[in-house]
Amino acid sequence: MPDLAGTVADAFEAQVREHEERCLSPLAVRSYDSGGRLRPEDDCRLRTPFQRDRDRILHSKPFRRLKGKTQVFIDPAGDHYRTRMTHTLETTAIARGVARALRLNEDLVEAIGLGHDMGHPAFGHAGEEALDQALQQHFGRRFRHNEHSLQIAESLNLTAEVRDGILTHTGERMPATLEGKIVRIVDRVAYINHDIDDAIRFGILHPTDLPQPEVARLGDRGSERIDTLVHDLVESSQAAGDIVQSEDVGDAMLALRSFMFERVYLGPHARLEQERARAAIRRIFEHLAADRQEPEQIVDFIAGMTDRFALAYVSELN
Repeated sequence: MPDLAGTVADAFEAQVREHEERCLSPLAVRSYDSGGRLRPEDDCRLRTPFQRDRDRILHSKPFRRLKGKTQVFIDPAGDHYRTRMTHTLETTAIARGVARALRLNEDLVEAIGLGHDMGHPAFGHAGEEALDQALQQHFGRRFRHNEHSLQIAESLNLTAEVRDGILTHTGERMPATLEGKIVRIVDRVAYINHDIDDAIRFGILHPTDLPQPEVARLGDRGSERIDTLVHDLVESSQAAGDIVQSEDVGDAMLALRSFMFERVYLGPHARLEQERARAAIRRIFEHLAADRQEPEQIVDFIAGMTDRFALAYVSELN
């Protein structure tokens, strides 16, 4: 970065350090105590490393393409359905609120939240499964969107804590920071509730279809359920010194998640659309593999596609 003189820039890091020591929990990651980047670079004098990561993600092409990637419904005819980007923004907003209440590092949470799904391919989970299967069949390798998100984070040279949170927002490995654990749980809080909202809007669910014991525990409306889940997460985590849910609220959330998989994500209405998505991914993959492209190139190209671009690409091949 240019070495620009200025009283604000000269004092910025010292003020941030003093503020964090005074205001953050002892369990919070300090902005200038990061594990570092893969490739050395000078710090910005007016942004912390995590703020710089946030901005780097926001200005990246993989982040911008999230607006054209499915959350649940493939290219729906309506302006109010969630995309992968709106899911990302909702997750990040909720997670940052939790971090603030627990006096953890909001900037770290924000960077992880914004970057966690950058590696998700077109067509939601159906697209991810199809790409994984094609990669196994052709090259004996696997595809996981969190691992591809990590590759993008590495290409952006993000800090170690942000890279870790992005990788571990799903899967067996747990995040190394409490900030990463917040995003891991809130990711589910967000998508379960907004996917219910979208399924009701789409007409495949009615509010009375939801399992009533869980609704009674969490709330009738999505906003009520999120409020219940957030308050429980904050209070339970504060008492435990870790990021945890109470047993009854956690069980209720998992029950709603199972219900959504049975009725929505894997339900009869989704099968035709999901098969169309899988067929599109398979066709594109086979075309690129026949052209003897390297596996990394194929994965980067397909995982970067939006829904509409993938469908248009397939139509040109047929």
